[in-house]
Amino acid sequence: MRWKKTLQLVDVHCEGEIGKVITAGVVGIPGDTMLDKMNYINEVDDSLRRLVVLEPRGCLQMSVNLLLPPTRPEAHAGFIVLQADKAHPMSGSNAICVVTALLELGMVEMREPETVVILDTPAGLVTARASCGDGRCTGVSLDMVPSFVERLDFGFETSQFGTIEADIAFGGVYYALVDVDQVGLEIAPENARQLAELGVSLKDVINRQIQVQHPLYPQIDEVAYVMFRKRIGDALYQTCTTLPPGRVDRSPCGTGSSANLAALAARGLVDVGSRLKSRSTIGGEFNIELLGWTEVGGRPAVLPRVQGRAWLYGIQQIGVDPDDPLAAGFMLSDTWGSGFPKA
Repeated sequence: MRWKKTLQLVDVHCEGEIGKVITAGVVGIPGDTMLDKMNYINEVDDSLRRLVVLEPRGCLQMSVNLLLPPTRPEAHAGFIVLQADKAHPMSGSNAICVVTALLELGMVEMREPETVVILDTPAGLVTARASCGDGRCTGVSLDMVPSFVERLDFGFETSQFGTIEADIAFGGVYYALVDVDQVGLEIAPENARQLAELGVSLKDVINRQIQVQHPLYPQIDEVAYVMFRKRIGDALYQTCTTLPPGRVDRSPCGTGSSANLAALAARGLVDVGSRLKSRSTIGGEFNIELLGWTEVGGRPAVLPRVQGRAWLYGIQQIGVDPDDPLAAGFMLSDTWGSGFPKA
C-alpha cells in the first residue's frame, strides 16, 4: 500500500444508529474552540468529512465522530459530528457512541460501577455518566446542554398541507418539532422514506419563514432538523428525526428528545424530576429526565438527561491512494433522493 493518509475508525451503533469514531490519523483541526474547529470544517476545508462519510468509504446512513483533544481543561475529550451534509455541533446518540468507544478501548480509564466522562462539543460541555461492569459500558447517561424553546406553535405555510404548526426548540441544535398527525403518516419503518423526504423539504420551508440564532453561540443559526413526534402516553413519545439530505435517525435522538422536553416544560406538562421515554422508528428507546431549570441568554431553559446504549462491532482502517480519483467522495441521487444537491 502507498496511502497518503491513514485513519483508524471504530464501528459503533446506538440503538441502530451508526456513529463511527475516528480514533487515530487526525493530528488536529485549526481553531481555539470546538465550535471554531467545526466551523473550519464547514467553511474552510471539509475534505476529511467527505472522505469518511461519502461513498465509496462511507454511506449516507451513518455519522462519523471526530475525536479531538479537548479545548477546555475540565473535559476528557472533544468531538465533532460529521454527517452527509456537514459537521454538526452535538448529537445524543453519537455522544453515547463516543463515550462507549473511549471506555471500552481504554482511551479513558473505566471505573466500575460508574465512570464520568466530560465531552467538549461545539454546543458546550456535556457530562456523561457511564454504567460499567465486567469491562463493558452497559449504558450512558448524558447531561445535555441547556435546552430551550424559541417558539411554540409556530405556524408555517406549505404547498402540500397548508398551515402546519411546529414547536421550534434548541436541544444541542435547533429542531422543528412537528406532530406527525398533521402530515397524515404514522411513524413506522414502512413510512421512513416518505417521512425522510418530507422532513427535509419542511426544514427548508421553515428556515425561509423563521430566523433563529443561539444567544451564546450566534453561529448556530438555523433549524437543523425536523423531528416528527407522536404522544403515545403520558410518559412515552415516539420520535422520528429526519436528517439531510433525506434519511431518518435510527435512534430515538438525544438532542431532539431534549428539544421536545423543553417544549413540554414550556407548556407546563413536565417539571423537575419528570421522566419520559423516547421511542424510535425501529423501537429503540432513550430514557429522558428533567434535572432542573436554568437560563440561556435570559430565557428559561431545562437541563435534560438522556440515557441510552451503544455497541462496538468492528475496527477498520481506511486510507487514500495518491492516484485515487474518488478521494473526495461522491454522491448519487439513488440514495440521496430529493435532497440531492442540484448545484
